[in-house]
Amino acid sequence: MPSQEELFDAVDALLEGEPRLPSPAERARLREAAGITQARLAAALKSTPQTVKNWENGRSEPRPPRLQAYLRLLDAWAERYPAASETFTGPLEEPASPATAATPHPVTKAPVEAGGPSAKSRRPASKAAPLAAVDPRFPHGPLVVLDGDGSSYGVDGIVLDCPATTIPQLVEWTLKESGLGTPRLNRNGKDSDPLVVLTAAAAVRLGLPERLEGHEQRRSLRLSEDHPVLKQLAKAKWKLTKRGFGPWARVYRPAKAGQRQCVQLAVLSWDALDTRSWPGVAGMEPAEVARVLGTYAARVITPRGSTATSGLELMTALRPPTRAVKNETTGDWASAYNPGSLGTEPMDPAPPEAPTEHPVAQGWTGGFLDEEAFQWVRDPQLLSDAECLLPYAVGLDLNTAFLAAAARLVVGLSAPDHFYAPKFNKKIPGSWLVDLSGIELDPRLPSPFTPSGQRPTGPAWYQTHTLAYAQELGHDVAPIEAFLRRETGAYLDPWHDRLKTAYADTLADLGVTAELDDRQFLAAMEHHKDVDPGMAAVLAAIKATVKGGIGKLRERPQGRRYRDGERWPALERPTWRPDIRAAVISKARVNMHRKMANTAKATGQYPLGVLSDCVVYASPGPSPLDFLPYTTSGKPLPGAFRLGTTPGLAKVEGVQEMAWAVDLMEKGLNPARHIKGGDAVTDEGE
Repeated sequence: MPSQEELFDAVDALLEGEPRLPSPAERARLREAAGITQARLAAALKSTPQTVKNWENGRSEPRPPRLQAYLRLLDAWAERYPAASETFTGPLEEPASPATAATPHPVTKAPVEAGGPSAKSRRPASKAAPLAAVDPRFPHGPLVVLDGDGSSYGVDGIVLDCPATTIPQLVEWTLKESGLGTPRLNRNGKDSDPLVVLTAAAAVRLGLPERLEGHEQRRSLRLSEDHPVLKQLAKAKWKLTKRGFGPWARVYRPAKAGQRQCVQLAVLSWDALDTRSWPGVAGMEPAEVARVLGTYAARVITPRGSTATSGLELMTALRPPTRAVKNETTGDWASAYNPGSLGTEPMDPAPPEAPTEHPVAQGWTGGFLDEEAFQWVRDPQLLSDAECLLPYAVGLDLNTAFLAAAARLVVGLSAPDHFYAPKFNKKIPGSWLVDLSGIELDPRLPSPFTPSGQRPTGPAWYQTHTLAYAQELGHDVAPIEAFLRRETGAYLDPWHDRLKTAYADTLADLGVTAELDDRQFLAAMEHHKDVDPGMAAVLAAIKATVKGGIGKLRERPQGRRYRDGERWPALERPTWRPDIRAAVISKARVNMHRKMANTAKATGQYPLGVLSDCVVYASPGPSPLDFLPYTTSGKPLPGAFRLGTTPGLAKVEGVQEMAWAVDLMEKGLNPARHIKGGDAVTDEGE
């Protein structure tokens, strides 16, 4: 039998319990009363200002050994700086115990709300950021940003302590303890792997170099095969993809029983976040990096590399190649083709659809598809005196023009079949050999049939949308030859819908909403990037995801050792589909031409130059409101350019003097290329 002394000791231990910290608001009050900044406190506790901030707003709690040191400091401050409304030093929400009730404290005039600010606090009670609905398997969201002190910053202000000091330990912690991940975007798809972003300090702490040197191209940055970190991973039986350990690294073990074991790592100091796609993000504080990337993950997809890679991965995540099918006879489940997807096997294009280095293009002499975006400038001899006398050149940029073109776009899902002299059908996706050289159009507009805007000189290969537009303009289309696809579908529809919503929601975060009229829209767009630099970076990343994702459909070979006719890694993807890229770009170019033609018909105004989704017009004023066509009721003219937030609508790209534009045109340069910055020292490869 235990002695009475032993039992009393056990009961006393229960009464004492774990160390209790004051409420978050009281922690902040005590620090402020002592005149200590969050940065100074963080330095004393060998932590970060953001970690202290999270302790004081209730988003995270300190853990040993910092817990004991922090509690000791708070207890000392509480004795020196008691709250004005009461003199006891315990936590505000802690009721008096029977033992302390025997010695009453002075009666206070007003009760202090549990967890609320003290009477002398100079700051309001902090509110934690609202948490989005979370999957119970992934309570801490899709990703964290790891700092050098072991603090990992997640979405919605979450801060987790990460004890890992090596990459293998980090991978184990991420998979077993972090609670990170993202549920699948389609019921037939796969959950997204957790992402851990490493700051420069975190990289060094984990045994990685702060920077990788010695390569001209960012895509070539890799750890050498004899690096200690790679040896650690191999010893722990972790694998890397063929791309090795670079700015984006995927560490995995082969799946067992259908369970993935994979972690995505991104190293900020190795330029994992391209400044063109993620402007300013690499230099932000870890908590802000987590907010930016977390927003992108929630609206688009957990980043898996460049925005181009993420754009391509999003297509597959929304249209998984396979689905589970039950055998009605045996009751067993098996993997089968998912209708509407691109399947699991790579597919070679038709010879005219391939880049010239592709194996199927070797020996092909029948010409190639040239469906690219506009790069056209009007002949300066065709400028009227009235145009030259206008004071301004105004550039319009179409919002995510390629995304707008992807809406309800029917593409081929099967391999191409070869036909001779087929009848043209605008509902069948494919490539057609047609002679459009006999079509004569107004030279003040670019030809819609070529990227250069020049009139075709003979038979050439065209994508279906280009020929459908020729029919729309009233011309005969008589194909000589064609490569067509029998199975079709709107493969990009879910991709379009998700990115369209992400774009609109992010613009709204920056104060630019669909409810604004044209003047309000222009005013909001002038300063939207200053409203929230983090959300402005998300917007830039979404736009880069659209362009990059479409570009990845025709990824070219890389490396000096490549020789024409050899296969390259991208060809082994089912998503390597140059015909789908051609369809998107063809439709985008046709959409641009249709708007220019409708504007010319309504107003007699013609563009000075076009570069992809940017078009420049002469204007009597510095605003597009000075030249865009409106109906008598004040509404934008249907079919012409109109301002707005939706993909395919326009915003201002830049404004310059008309004399500047004329000077460029006389040099053969395109004002649409330079209208944003006004610098036209070089042609930049035009």
